[in-house]
Amino acid sequence: MALFDDAPVEKPAPHRIGEDLGRLSIDELTDRIALLEAEVLRLREAITAKAASRDAASSFFKT
Repeated sequence: MALFDDAPVEKPAPHRIGEDLGRLSIDELTDRIALLEAEVLRLREAITAKAASRDAASSFFKT
């Protein structure tokens, strides 16, 4: 145990759909947009990978 406990670092709350945005600054809103755009890109890449896998399996088992 440390001699002096540091104050816990508060993580920013994750974005929740429909939450009140009035308390957020422009920089915080911009950061959230960047975060959400990165997540959309990640989801689209997962869809592409899964579709390619499905198509490969479909063509392999096609009679």
